[in-house]
Amino acid sequence: MSALITPELVVLDSDLGSDKAAVVRRLAGLVADAGRATGAEALAGDALAREAQAATGLPGGIAIPHCRSAAVTQASLAFARLAPAVDFGAADGPADLVFLIAAPAAGDADHLTLLSALARALVRPDFVASLRAAGSAAEIVGLVEEVVSPSPASGASAAASVPAPATSAAAAAPASADGARGRRRIVAVSACPTGIAHTYMAADKLTAAAQAEGVDLVVETQGSSGSTPLDPAVIREADAVIFAVDVGVKDRDRFAGKPVVQSGTKRAINEPEVMIREALAAADDPNSRKVPGSGTAAEAATAGSGARPSTGAEIRRWLLTGVSYMIPFVAAGGLLIALGFLFGGYQIVNGNPATDDQSYALSWVLNNTFLNLPSAPGVEGLNDGFFGYLGALCTVLGQAAFGFLVPALAGYIAYAIADRPGIAPGFVIGAVSVSVGAGFLGGLVGGILAGLVARWIASWKLPTGVRGLQPVVIIPLLATLISSGIMVAVLGRPLAAALEGLGNWLNGLSGTSAILLGIILGLMMCFDLGGPINKAAYLFATAGLASQTSGSLVIMATVMAAGMVPPLAMALSTAIRPKLYTPAERDNGKAAWLLGLSFISEGAIPFAAADPLRVIPSMMLGGAATGAIVASSGVELRAPHGGIFVFFAMNNVLVFVLALIAGTVVGGLAVTIAKSIGRTKAEAVPEDAVDLAHAHTATPASTVSAPARA
Repeated sequence: MSALITPELVVLDSDLGSDKAAVVRRLAGLVADAGRATGAEALAGDALAREAQAATGLPGGIAIPHCRSAAVTQASLAFARLAPAVDFGAADGPADLVFLIAAPAAGDADHLTLLSALARALVRPDFVASLRAAGSAAEIVGLVEEVVSPSPASGASAAASVPAPATSAAAAAPASADGARGRRRIVAVSACPTGIAHTYMAADKLTAAAQAEGVDLVVETQGSSGSTPLDPAVIREADAVIFAVDVGVKDRDRFAGKPVVQSGTKRAINEPEVMIREALAAADDPNSRKVPGSGTAAEAATAGSGARPSTGAEIRRWLLTGVSYMIPFVAAGGLLIALGFLFGGYQIVNGNPATDDQSYALSWVLNNTFLNLPSAPGVEGLNDGFFGYLGALCTVLGQAAFGFLVPALAGYIAYAIADRPGIAPGFVIGAVSVSVGAGFLGGLVGGILAGLVARWIASWKLPTGVRGLQPVVIIPLLATLISSGIMVAVLGRPLAAALEGLGNWLNGLSGTSAILLGIILGLMMCFDLGGPINKAAYLFATAGLASQTSGSLVIMATVMAAGMVPPLAMALSTAIRPKLYTPAERDNGKAAWLLGLSFISEGAIPFAAADPLRVIPSMMLGGAATGAIVASSGVELRAPHGGIFVFFAMNNVLVFVLALIAGTVVGGLAVTIAKSIGRTKAEAVPEDAVDLAHAHTATPASTVSAPARA
């Protein structure tokens, strides 16, 4: 196996730039110059994209930017000892020791194991001190090689210097054999987006902290170099579970009913002993947060290491994948269309008599330029000239983006089912759904159909001579023909009729019917704060934007208003009764003001996860109040996202604001009263320190820039 690091990949005591982006680019350049990557910019872009998910700075002046990248041809480590140090986001200051860990997109298990070995070595003070004292690039290479592939003699010494985290039930056996039944037991899962560095460092830190606290800890690392699932017996005997994850936990139902503490991997690296103590406190608190699910489900999931999730969970994962990938098209298209109305006027999408009723937007884009501005004097609700052409341009671009809504939904549902072979048939059946009038209902059903057909064809055992054609020719051809053929011949007409009936009903809503719809949508938006029910309501609203009918615009306004309530209500509650919340929750409350105003419902997740029985019903009450007011008042919104920043795309803004205030007050007072019952002050309650924003939102500040439903 080729070496991970060579002297050409080492830079000592050098100034590589004033910020982490510059440092990453210089290190990526070293990898590319050594012939280990096809391009420095591509590698740097992937590393910085991973950096945007969560900062890679660690305590003690260390940073480990890392990524999997298609540009990497050979797993590599590039190292820099910086002078001056550069901020990589660590709480204790800038980093002077930086490793760029570059793994191929499909890296082999052996290389990934070596990379994880380096990550584990970085928790050892002696190794870090040696890196700072090294006098040459060759010495750095020797130090790194010694930890990633130690010689037999020194390997034992290295192993003794730091406890390796247990990754199977075997590690727990000695405790039982020695009769140490009185010792507390915790199980943990660590996982980061790339599964290379933070996964294993978090596991090691938690293991060392547990040993110091006299606690038996068994860790399952869900990383790139593979993982050994925890033995069901170990999970069953555990007092609590720690999820140190930046991504979803695989087979989470195995832990159903266990007291849980959850945070990102960085907190496990920075404060492992605190998380151990929080887990012990959660085990002793009957009101602590538990892993959702039933004991029966947990036993079924742990019946064997190969247990599969339930059919319902699989379908939910498929649908959420499709919705998540669809959202960028919705956000881009919807906001561009809203800008088109702002600049061009509400008639910009109507027919232009001068061009056989081709819309003003399309006719102006095709026949005019910024040097030949359109003219339509005297037409009410239509701006011509510079702003008219700008509005036309935004409208046409937005409509083009919106055209991908259903194909993207269906395509990525199919992708979730069948992986890459499902993309082509999924996109095609989505486009066919639009053509036959089945719309987003056709996209939902068609995506599942295309994915299942593609997966079925992929399971065929074909002769060796034609097997290479299976993923690129046979599956796309046959899966597209079969699934889209069924859509046209069988499913298209019934789904189109259902969609048309739903649209007619929505457009005819008024009075008490509108109030009821507003209440239902408000409850859905606040029930799981970005989960499947929330996304179902949001998809229902955004899919209707394409029709631009009054009923669909009211639904969009209702959904956005209700989705803004939970963070604002929690922010209000933390402001009026701060003693009910921990210091961390009070800080979250301050950030929740902006998150709520930006329509980022996930700003309330830390509160809901820590105290779901009090928070979620209160948020639903506030969302229902806001939804009822907005829907019954006929507020219309032409943009799919943005909160207060898209007021320009809304009518009856004052009513919208009053409804939002009303729901915030109702939800805020409800949760404050609920938390005041049976509990004195937050300082007496162990904090779960939950971070459930998943991989794409490390901090509230970074969350603001991303669509809330993605």
